[in-house]
Amino acid sequence: MAVAGIITEYDPLHMGHVHLMAEARRLLGPDTGIICVMSGNYVQRGDFAAVSKFARAAAAVQSGADLVLELPVPWALSSAEGFAAGAVEILRAAGVVTHLVFGSEGGDAAPLARLAGVLRSPEFSLRLREELKKGDSFPAARQRAAEALLGREASLPLERPNDILGVEYCKALLGGGIQPVAVPRRGAEHDSTALKDGFVSASAIRALIRRGEEDGALSLMAPAMAEAYRAERAAGRAPASLENCERAVLARLRFLEEAGWAALDQGNEGLYRRFARAAGSAASLEDLLERVKTKRYPLARLRRTVFRAYLGLPPAPPERPAYLRVLAANEGGRALLAGMRKTAPAPVLTKPAAVRRLGPEAQSLFELEARATRLYALACPNPAAVPDEWRTGPVICRREG
Repeated sequence: MAVAGIITEYDPLHMGHVHLMAEARRLLGPDTGIICVMSGNYVQRGDFAAVSKFARAAAAVQSGADLVLELPVPWALSSAEGFAAGAVEILRAAGVVTHLVFGSEGGDAAPLARLAGVLRSPEFSLRLREELKKGDSFPAARQRAAEALLGREASLPLERPNDILGVEYCKALLGGGIQPVAVPRRGAEHDSTALKDGFVSASAIRALIRRGEEDGALSLMAPAMAEAYRAERAAGRAPASLENCERAVLARLRFLEEAGWAALDQGNEGLYRRFARAAGSAASLEDLLERVKTKRYPLARLRRTVFRAYLGLPPAPPERPAYLRVLAANEGGRALLAGMRKTAPAPVLTKPAAVRRLGPEAQSLFELEARATRLYALACPNPAAVPDEWRTGPVICRREG
């Protein structure tokens, strides 16, 4: 049986996401199992997830997935390369995944895989270093370096957000047995606010939520996600937003010394000095980012740095996460779990207390996740309504009747 892996955030889950799961089964067979690796309470653009991870995971299982595994926060708040590498390692460690299915503007995995191979080459590394010396952003330098080696047409995927992730997925898959499958992206473009072909981007739905237009937002979510959002809203857990705890974030940043900022500057480019100077007096995060930004640094990178500072996150390690944590499953997912327990090289975690029987690396990672959730609670309307990680197990969705 084929098992498709899907790497996602579902912030929130909409019908374009449901379409991708349906396409996985259309392409690979109706009995295909689907395992999602999903960001937890923090997302790659540098923000809080609008809805908690367990609610989003349950909605995913009710909308077509069989099993949802967590992408731990060090990888969830990483660059596209780190995000993709961590998620692919989780799928590889599951031991049962045969294909990685993802949305793509181009809709063809072959050119993305060829481009990924070039990006791994010594020639590209040399060219990229030369381009970075010109002072432009990493994406701009990478684009020029790729064009110099491949030409304009072959490097175009590096200008399209879903294809960029697709290339990173293919890079992480090199040398492994999981096959990439690109599905043409339907509907609105990434970060677009337009409704196209009945689909809209998650960023458009989040914009409606921020404006207080919740009825409009709910109408664009997948039905199970809309139901989960209503329940989380009633419980005081949604929507989580930076506005709810901006001063808490600023307070944490003001306490951070220059050496602490330096530890977050993974590129060793001196960006930490700009953060250290601005954090001491910035009156808002918008003010902070305005003081720090230059054309060299994309806003998402700056926002991730802020959140990594807020959480005290170490860099994501190069090795795979120390465990596979289950967030939600259905009957098919439980069957996949049974197979994973026989073949997975990493422990499968369903009960939080079981992490105490694992090694120090696993315990440290779970403690980090628990701290991140406690700080996530401050972004929710009612922080007291957010349960502690140590008391929260996976959501098991059973068929009705």
